[in-house]
Amino acid sequence: MSKKKLVVLTGAGISAESGLKTFRDSDGLWEGYNVYEVATPRGFAANPQLVLDFYNMRRKDVANAKPNAAHIGLAELENDFDVQIITQNIDDLHERAGSKKVLHLHGEIFKMRSVADENTTYEIRDDIYVGNLAPDGSQLRPHIVWFEEPVPMIEEALSIVMTAEIFVVIGTSLQVYPAAGLMNYAPPHSMKFIIDKKIPATSSIKNLIKIEATATEGIVQLKSQLKNLL
Repeated sequence: MSKKKLVVLTGAGISAESGLKTFRDSDGLWEGYNVYEVATPRGFAANPQLVLDFYNMRRKDVANAKPNAAHIGLAELENDFDVQIITQNIDDLHERAGSKKVLHLHGEIFKMRSVADENTTYEIRDDIYVGNLAPDGSQLRPHIVWFEEPVPMIEEALSIVMTAEIFVVIGTSLQVYPAAGLMNYAPPHSMKFIIDKKIPATSSIKNLIKIEATATEGIVQLKSQLKNLL
C-alpha cells in the first residue's frame, strides 16, 4: 500500500530550539543588524564585506547547531508517510536529522554562487571574502534568497503542496511571502496542521488542526494525531 503524501512547511521556529535565532525579532533587527543592510541586493552593493561577514557568522552558527527533537521527529515520519519538507530555513538541520527530501525555498548557508550566475552553486564551509571569485570571474556570494529577490524554488514548492494529502506548517509566522501563501494551495480535502507557539491568522483555512506549542512539543502531538490517519 502506498504511503500518504505528507508535505511539511517549516520556518525559523523549528530551528530556534537548536539555538539558531529567528530571522527577525520585533525590533526589526537580526543579530543587531538592520535586515535591509545584510539581506538585500542593495545592502550587498553598498557594503559587500559586511554582508559576507554576516553570513560567515551564520555559517559558523549553523555548523555548531544540532538537529532537535522536531527535526528528528519529522525524519522519523518517513517510516509511515511519503514526506516532503519545504523549508524557509537556510540551515541543514533537516538533512542532518535524516530527512531525505528537503526543498530549500530561501537558499542554503553551505552553498555559494557567483553574482552573475544563480544556477551554479559551490559548497562552502569556510568564509567568503570580497575578492573570492567564481570560475566565471565574478564575486562569490552566499546562495541565499535575499529580500527583494525572486524565490526561484516557489513554483516547485507549489507543485508539491498541491499533491499533499496531509499538510503541516511548523514554526513560521506566515508573514514572509511567497512562502506564506503556500498553505492556500493545499487541496481543500487534505488534512492540515499548524504548529506554533503563537498561531498566526488562519481562519480561512478549512480542515485545520491547530497545535499551539513549540516545535519539539508540537511534533509529539502531531505524531499522536497522525496515527489515526494510517
